[in-house]
Amino acid sequence: MPDRPGKPRHDPVCVDQTMMKWMMAIMAKPGDGRPARASTRQRKAMTMTQAFQNAATRTIQVKDTRMVYRELGERGGVPVVFLHHLTAVLDDWDPKVLDGIAGSHHVVIFDNRGVGGSGGQTPVSVADMAEDAIAFIEALGFAQVDLFGFSLGGFVAQVIAQTRPELVRKIVLAGTGPAGGVGISDVGTILQGAFQRAGTEHKHPKHFLFFSPSAQSQKAGDAFLQRLGERQADRDAAVSDQTVQAQLTAIAKWGQAPNSSETLKQVRHPVLIANGDADVMVPTPNSIALFEALPNAKLSIFPDASHGGIFQYADAFVDQALRFLAE
Repeated sequence: MPDRPGKPRHDPVCVDQTMMKWMMAIMAKPGDGRPARASTRQRKAMTMTQAFQNAATRTIQVKDTRMVYRELGERGGVPVVFLHHLTAVLDDWDPKVLDGIAGSHHVVIFDNRGVGGSGGQTPVSVADMAEDAIAFIEALGFAQVDLFGFSLGGFVAQVIAQTRPELVRKIVLAGTGPAGGVGISDVGTILQGAFQRAGTEHKHPKHFLFFSPSAQSQKAGDAFLQRLGERQADRDAAVSDQTVQAQLTAIAKWGQAPNSSETLKQVRHPVLIANGDADVMVPTPNSIALFEALPNAKLSIFPDASHGGIFQYADAFVDQALRFLAE
């Protein structure tokens, strides 16, 4: 996409307090509380490794604060560090995706500064989030990692790859886009609309944000939300008001920034890009823009799917990711 130097600026996104309380209440209650069943393939893969269901929540001192994290799979090789989305904490990762990848890889999930159970204040820029993520990776002693960035986490992954290229081996970017990408700065409005609709239709906002309106996609959304309730013990804390506002501001800044497609041409890492064909949060053309800009990229677009396409087609996506990481 071309640069848009005349693109108007907007004030930082602000969610009103009534909507914020509603969001916090819904986000604190994922799923219906019933544990989801892993597939036979996943149960076999995770027999001798640490699975999402029983992975201990640990803390580590990172610069001036303590961060919470969990490790899945067997240690060894290049770890896959997951960078999560707006409002997400440790328990918002799909166990089917985590366990599927952890069956063959050392997986690390964590709450960045100020998020969930981690201390400190969430920064209001993607660059600062990336700096904190790098500090976390180095605190764990990893010389090189694979990055798995979903949505906001995909923005963070792009910055890490550009500022510390030697730290990164491969990158998975899902439901994300370049700085200055189309529609990215509208996420606050889209989020509020989904929460209002969720209240009216008595559904979870992720039904509207992560999945398409079709019956098949909505059914996949039900299964995904059930999986999010799989872990019953040692669950993470919900995000705070400060975190949500800071993340929305960071996303708005990313969307309003000069288009980064040209600078992304310098990123030489192998990259797998995945999305649904009708993403309403980070519009799908942004995934195509990433594919066109990154010189060593592969693109996977799932049909009849939105922002959570990788969760709707979890089995197929995990197979793609494993093949990509093994190449």
